[in-house]
Order: sequence, then structure tokens, then C-alpha cells
Amino acid sequence: MSFAELLDHVGGMGRFQIIYAILLAIPVFIIASHNLLQNFTAATSEHHCQVHININNTPYTNLTGKLAAKDLLRVSIPMDSNLQPEKCHRFVTMQWQLLDSNATITNLTELETEPCADGWVYDKSIFTSTIITEWDLVCDSRQLKQMAQSIYMAGVLAGGIIFGGLSDRFGRRSPLIWCYLQMAVTGTSTAFSLSFTAYCIFRFLTGMAFSGIVMNGVSLSVEWTPTRTRAIVVTMYGYCITIGQFILAGVAYAIPNWRWLQLVSGLGYHHPSFLTHGKVQYHLLPLGSLLVGMELQVAVTLGCHQGAPGSRGRR
Repeated sequence: MSFAELLDHVGGMGRFQIIYAILLAIPVFIIASHNLLQNFTAATSEHHCQVHININNTPYTNLTGKLAAKDLLRVSIPMDSNLQPEKCHRFVTMQWQLLDSNATITNLTELETEPCADGWVYDKSIFTSTIITEWDLVCDSRQLKQMAQSIYMAGVLAGGIIFGGLSDRFGRRSPLIWCYLQMAVTGTSTAFSLSFTAYCIFRFLTGMAFSGIVMNGVSLSVEWTPTRTRAIVVTMYGYCITIGQFILAGVAYAIPNWRWLQLVSGLGYHHPSFLTHGKVQYHLLPLGSLLVGMELQVAVTLGCHQGAPGSRGRR
């Protein structure tokens, strides 16, 4: 007889299973944000090279202080096919002749350009700060944005392998509570990263914790519920993840700074309710095992008495 059949034998889906499934589903609202968090913390804004002004020996010395920002960009940065400032190059020297409407420029592509040696200027109308603006992950370094998300997903893979093996060997309770702690520490520490390398390391550890929480949480809920209600429990987890992603979009709209957004996502696991949540889980699982064992022992004892030879005659 399987454990699911034993659950059906002792009453099926009861108060213990309902409370336990709800407690395990609560953290999913927050961890769902970490999966898609970099869509907002690593958003790429419009940008162009930092303009350097050299007014020596030019006929436009008296005009530099009166130039509009658009004209200053015109003489400093070449335009792309959409007539927008190029993102990764600027003119080696200021092209003041471009301000003269009577001047004829035969071929703008022949003007000498150079990479953005003095950094970039970013449009901060939507996101005031992201990891892109923090560490200039644009142009030649733009691949680092995708690498950071790949490192996080590698952490999810490593967490599934590591915490999956630990759960099979030592049980799911202790690894799950450790993942809660790891998510709280690394998720918060990411917001205080001083370098891109530190950011990637914390994101990797956060991905490991994410995998351990989802895997052990769903497994515990499914293992402790009867077969006929397991689809409902798994669907509930799916809705929790979806709702958590909706919540992330609203929070990201309200918090355009990536460090504060990351901090808010990590601080949820420092709330006293999550400490109580972990303690309740730590004591509730052995209690549930004891209750099921007692009910099963009573059921087996009654079944043995009812089916014992001569028991009908003794009645």
C-alpha cells in the first residue's frame, strides 16, 4: 500500500494538509520576482557617449555656452540611420561645420570617430538606476547583461542538483529552511554589490535558493496530499508564481532604482512572519507524521480485529 493510499485510508485531505500547503505556497509570491527581476534591474535605457568639448582654436568659441543640447550632440556624436545619436562612437574632434546650414558635407562617414572613452550619458526618465548604468554594460560590454542572467539560471540548475540530492538524503525540511535563509541573505546582499562580479556571485546563490525552495516546497505539498487533490495543489503554486510576477511589475514601476528594488525583493525573507513560518514548518512536519502514524495504527488495529478468525463468534 502506497503512502497516498494510506492518506486516503486515514481521511484524505484534512486540516493539516491544507495549512501545510498554504504555508509552503506563501514564499512563492516573493521568489517569483527573482526569476524575472533582471528585466527591470538590467533595463537598457537610451544612451550615447559622454561629450567632451574642446573650444580652443575654433571660430565658435563664443557659441559653446549658448548651444542647445541637441546642437552639442550634433557636433560631437555621429547620427545613426534613425537620425539618433550613435550609442558607441563619437567624433574625435568637434565638427563645428555641422552647425553651419550653408556648409555642404559630402560624406559624413569619412569623419573620424572613436569609441566612448569618457563613459556614457543615459536617459533616466524611466529607470533612474540599473546595473547597466551602474557598470556601463553597453557597447562592447553589452554581452555581460545576458551573462548575468545566465549565471543566475546556472544557479537554479546547480540548486536543483545540490538541494535535490540533500533532500533525498537528509529529508526536505532542513534543506528547505536553509534555502529560506540563503534567499534572505543573498537576495539582500545583491543590492549592496560593489562590483559586477559580486553581483553575479550573489545572483548565482540566489538562483540556487530559488530552485531549492520551489522544488522542496512543491514536493512536500504533493507528498502530503492525496492523489486526487495533487493537481489542485500544483495549480495553486502556478497561480502563486504568476501573481508574484504581476506584483513585481507594479513594484518595479514604483521603484525605478535597481538597488532599492533588489533590496525590497530580498527583505521579504527577513520579515518576522517568515521566521515564524520556518519555525512552524520545522515543527509541523514531524507533528503531521505523528498524527498520520497514530491514525494509521488505529485503522490497522481495527482492521485486524474485524478480520481476525472467530471475532464474529465472540461478538
